[in-house]
Amino acid sequence: MERQLISTGSIFEDTVSFSRAVVVDRMVFVSGCTGYNYATGEISDDIVEQTEQTFRNIENALTQAGASFKDVVRVYYILKEADEFERCWPTIKKYFGEVKPACTVFCAKLTNEKIKIEIEVTAVKS
Repeated sequence: MERQLISTGSIFEDTVSFSRAVVVDRMVFVSGCTGYNYATGEISDDIVEQTEQTFRNIENALTQAGASFKDVVRVYYILKEADEFERCWPTIKKYFGEVKPACTVFCAKLTNEKIKIEIEVTAVKS
């Protein structure tokens, strides 16, 4: 069994001691990603903009793992406010329109007041 750790260099990965993604054979487990721009350390106040940046962060991790959105089989959406989820649908469709992974959506108190959405995915490399 081959195991590869993927990092974006985010301060959170080092501080909390986790990998952005872990690859085991053909499986890719991407940790919950948020709308932080890792290059600037900034996050938008708008949930739609956060969702877009979150997908960019996920795409970066998948690419480093040798995978893409078409390989995603499972997604978890974690929201601060359930009533904001519908605003995210067009962005979600942009990335998963044809992929249509299994998904679960739930609300939780997230670790930072600025974060409005966190997305976690699992992929199987084709």
